[in-house]
Amino acid sequence: MAIATINPATGKVLKTFEPHSDAQIEEKLQRAKDAFCKFRKTSFSERAKTMRKAAEILEGEKELYGRMMTTEMGKTFRSAVEEAAKCALACRHYADHAERFLADEVVVTGAKKSYVHYQPLGPVLAVMPWNFPFWQVIRAAAPALMAGNVMLLKHASNVPQCALMIEDLYRRAGFPEGVFQTLLVGSSKVDAILADPRIFAATLTGSEGAGIEVGMGAAKRVKKVVLELGGSDPFIVMPSAKLDEAVASAVKSRILNNGQSCINAKRFIIAEPIAEEFQKRFVHTMEALKVGDPFDEKTDLGPLSTENGIKDIEDQVERSVRAGAHLVTGGKRLERPGFFYSPTVMTDIPKNSPAYCEEFFGPVANVFRAKTIDDAIRIANDTRFGLGASAWTNDPAERDRFINDIESGMVFVNRMVASDPRLPFGGVKWSGYGRELGVHGIREFTDIKTVWIQ
Repeated sequence: MAIATINPATGKVLKTFEPHSDAQIEEKLQRAKDAFCKFRKTSFSERAKTMRKAAEILEGEKELYGRMMTTEMGKTFRSAVEEAAKCALACRHYADHAERFLADEVVVTGAKKSYVHYQPLGPVLAVMPWNFPFWQVIRAAAPALMAGNVMLLKHASNVPQCALMIEDLYRRAGFPEGVFQTLLVGSSKVDAILADPRIFAATLTGSEGAGIEVGMGAAKRVKKVVLELGGSDPFIVMPSAKLDEAVASAVKSRILNNGQSCINAKRFIIAEPIAEEFQKRFVHTMEALKVGDPFDEKTDLGPLSTENGIKDIEDQVERSVRAGAHLVTGGKRLERPGFFYSPTVMTDIPKNSPAYCEEFFGPVANVFRAKTIDDAIRIANDTRFGLGASAWTNDPAERDRFINDIESGMVFVNRMVASDPRLPFGGVKWSGYGRELGVHGIREFTDIKTVWIQ
């Protein structure tokens, strides 16, 4: 795939970039190694000062950054500006708490003194996706840099200007040269970079295929890796739920980021007694969404990010309908320039269809009916994914069942799934392993060193 800015709302190529040469990659790897040798010795207060400056820049220029996000991947301008502001929150969170998160932990033993000591690992390779072009990077970079690591970013090839803006952000904030660098390279270069002895760890957010490749590459070189892969999150609604709130949240979660988020609700599992009413309200709300120019403040749903993305959704819906799924509404590409797909709802999902077992990265909702809570949990867990889950109930016993029995890294009760700098983010099963954010996220790329003084 060419490294280029292609406006998803028009399909037009706006700018192309030459990939970095092997010589340029070598220069950046050496610069990262040299930078780490010095940066690891800086104090938490020094790092926090520059990280807070990065937060100030993000807040002050959030509309500039938001405009580029919308231009490159099509998210609504409103949500892009919110993304930049959220990145500032993450920077401040780790600036404020990193020293406490990584403080020595005294353990009482028979020693004169024994404790756990956290130290940075070294240069970290970040392989990041296009769907949250700033947030996915910042949520990995802020804790990694505050821990004393340095980072090399291989961003998705359709958001090169976002990648360069993030590098410029950290430079302007005052981080030393080489602490954060962007690599303009295709995916074919990732394994060789990962193999380089100057890279000590990797983090990837992306598809299962990309995660498997990077995971295997890291394993061959005995390097730490965090993988945040796909999701097919269940959204369960029980009779005790407040239906109006559940419907509104269901639609919001399905179309978040134009339906292109790993934590979008994708499978809607509704208890039989309320299924008809939920579906009627849900379909009505989906059909009322305004699809259009992502820069228009009235737009609810913008385009998909790429031509391939909309082709994938078209193919998945068509194969699901052929397998027996019922198309309630939508199910078609809109006849206009750009990569626009209609808000879509399918029901009566057969087990042998893509709608049952594949992740849908677009505004397509697949609705299931559950006879009992056991049936709801069975459907929720009948997937290879395990990232997040949203359960809507006001019954304490049902709530506890969902928390304990759903196979996922996150369970949100009476709220849509979301990421928060204060809480760990990640999944189980084919959704990956390791955690971002929270105290767990900053410790992922540290040497957790045992110290015993006799």
